[in-house]
Amino acid sequence: MSSKIALVVEYKGSRYKGWQSQKGRVETVQDFLEKALSKIANHQVSVICAGRTDSGVHACYQVIHFETESIRENKAWVSGANSNLPDDISVVSAVNVADSFHARFGALSRRYRYVIYSKQYRSAIMAKEVTWTYKALNASLMREAAECFLGTHDFTSYRAVGCQAHSPVRTVMNFEVYETDSYIVLDVRANAFLHHMIRNFAGVLIAIGAGEKPVGWAKEVLHAKDRTVAGVTAPPYGLYFVHAEYPVEYGLPSLPLGPHFLPNHKEKNYVTSS
Repeated sequence: MSSKIALVVEYKGSRYKGWQSQKGRVETVQDFLEKALSKIANHQVSVICAGRTDSGVHACYQVIHFETESIRENKAWVSGANSNLPDDISVVSAVNVADSFHARFGALSRRYRYVIYSKQYRSAIMAKEVTWTYKALNASLMREAAECFLGTHDFTSYRAVGCQAHSPVRTVMNFEVYETDSYIVLDVRANAFLHHMIRNFAGVLIAIGAGEKPVGWAKEVLHAKDRTVAGVTAPPYGLYFVHAEYPVEYGLPSLPLGPHFLPNHKEKNYVTSS
């Protein structure tokens, strides 16, 4: 009799060609996880994730599930997988879930943080962990501009040209822009995201924060429903998948939001759509 296991996974995406397995000799997070779990299960394991991340994108709370006939304690799935994973991928939790659980289709929302390092000189230590700009950014202007993204919209202007989603309509539930030390953080929760959606948000908001575009430009781009009017796509390095939300009955753990180098932040200014 098979059982279904949900794992919470953390990884640094810098050296991987994204989450999803691909043809050819490329390294992906999914490949390494499936290989490690298959070794612990003693059979081939296939995993499904909450949200596929691109090349260079990180995750603090990626949720995956798989089915197995092998009987293991949850801590054995965690420690066993980690002993067979590279240092930049880590399983942090394992939970037995009901057959109705689905990491992708069962997620109520997904949440990302995009971290911008606004400093005159780039950081050598954080070169692949944040997106650096030498430009002085006005977070207040960026916050004001981001309000137009709240709610349900056609986000054609903010998705990649090659995005394969059937519909460009998504619901952004929360969007906060805040400063902490030399970082500006874009904290976004939505029912789902389009390809490059947050990185395109970031590209537009950085231009507004730098004074290169007016606050109203973000809304103009949104209403245009034309990707070509939106400007550059921001780099992947500052993007972190920080949470996936499921019904409480599945028992997934509540963990501190990442990335872990950010100071704790009270969400008192977290703007919520009605």
